[in-house]
Amino acid sequence: MARILVTGGAGYIGSHTCKALHGAGHTPIVIDNLSNGHRDAVRWGPLEEGDITDIDRLRDVFRTHQPDAVIHFAGLIEVSHSVADPQAFHRNNVAGTSALLDVMAETKVEKIVFSSTAAVYGTPATVPIPEDAPTRPVNPYGETKLAVEQMLAAAAGQNSLNYVALRYFNAAGADPDGSLGERHDPETHLVPLVLQVALGQRAEIQVFGDDYPTPDGTAVRDYVHVCDLADAHIAALDYLMQRPEPLVANLGTGTGYSVREIIATCRTITGHPIPHRDAPRRSGDPAQLVAAPGHARDMLRWTTRQSDLETIIRSAWAWHQNQTTN
Repeated sequence: MARILVTGGAGYIGSHTCKALHGAGHTPIVIDNLSNGHRDAVRWGPLEEGDITDIDRLRDVFRTHQPDAVIHFAGLIEVSHSVADPQAFHRNNVAGTSALLDVMAETKVEKIVFSSTAAVYGTPATVPIPEDAPTRPVNPYGETKLAVEQMLAAAAGQNSLNYVALRYFNAAGADPDGSLGERHDPETHLVPLVLQVALGQRAEIQVFGDDYPTPDGTAVRDYVHVCDLADAHIAALDYLMQRPEPLVANLGTGTGYSVREIIATCRTITGHPIPHRDAPRRSGDPAQLVAAPGHARDMLRWTTRQSDLETIIRSAWAWHQNQTTN
């Protein structure tokens, strides 16, 4: 089977994808600077410490391992950080990807799956959001992801590069066997933040905005189990091996849940009251982000299997409980 270079493979989605790659018979080779990833999450292939902005280090890794394809996760992802320090996002997400594409061209590696985001859409005009919706990001994080998509399209037009750009909606959950889960420092994602309240690690959860034009006034998002996301990367690799044309695909379920629904489900599953406090809306937060995942279904033959809300929350809760006892 194939040797797959996984940038950022020590991170949350990256490590789950490495496990899925191994299960599919591939060898994942991780390059990660461990700024947000975890060494102990790299278990299914070699770890090469390094930064994608270091082109000489990239060349060393490509020469050593001679990958057949790349899955590109490495990037800064925290929206408020992007607003506070947009240049850091451009250096890492855009310049880092440029270095990666240069080395791929030098070594004639022609296939890449890119970790993009629903943030490229900004505030959508219609929901669910199809892949051909206007791309109008409202923060530097989304801008840098869109810039990379544009860079990939330009490179594909100039040479034999072939790519799939996967626009994630909200990744959540943990591996059902409890071996992998979501660990960010600081944590900014809703599900783990709510579960941290249930574990007594924080006093309450803040609800940013209770006056959105949604059924209960809180923001609605499309949550996808991280293992389903990992499976989508295997499907994207299979697509690249068989099809010559690039693809952009949403990864979502087509169903949205509100912040209040997430909290209520966490209360039911954990048995904890999970106090909350209403707070003002955050700038740039759309009322609803829900995918129309037609391209993933039709072109990748991908559908979610574990992304019902209860399965997501139960798997995440098991992971977080396990972390407190180890």
